[in-house]
Amino acid sequence: MSKEKTINSTLIYDGRIMRLYKDEVELENGKKSIREYIRHSGGSSVLAVDENENVYLVTQYRYPYAAETVEIPAGKRERGEDPLVCAVRELEEETGLVAEKYELIATVYPTPAYTDETLYVYLATGLTKKAAHLDDGEFLGVEKVPFEEAYGMASSGRIRDSKTLVAIYSYAAKKARGELKG
Repeated sequence: MSKEKTINSTLIYDGRIMRLYKDEVELENGKKSIREYIRHSGGSSVLAVDENENVYLVTQYRYPYAAETVEIPAGKRERGEDPLVCAVRELEEETGLVAEKYELIATVYPTPAYTDETLYVYLATGLTKKAAHLDDGEFLGVEKVPFEEAYGMASSGRIRDSKTLVAIYSYAAKKARGELKG
């Protein structure tokens, strides 16, 4: 496996959710190149599945795409925060749901070409409803849909969000292998 050696690193932007760097690197063959990348604290997401195999999806306007997306509940981790702590918080904040059991079903690098962001995808079961409490400036809808319908939304292209696709397909694979405990 080749590795690049950092010669110089420059912080270009230090924002609320990310830091942008421009580094000069030496390649394996001795040539130099530039790498621009984002440091991000990552996030956690939750596929919440109830006893009737309904899943909870959120719809939210996403500014970069100028469109509403369908996603599983998720949020940004605070620097150094345990991914499970983030998942528990985000599920309750966005849906009002609390789970008895969480299982890590995937770890995803959503865009490895330009960020070090890591997303943790959890399966949550044993759900109890409480009150949702969204962050200021967060506007989203919550929809409970049968898993098979969510799978159809994913396979038809209605769901495009990577963490949600990974969650749905990981759950389907576990189901097909008989790994889900009722």
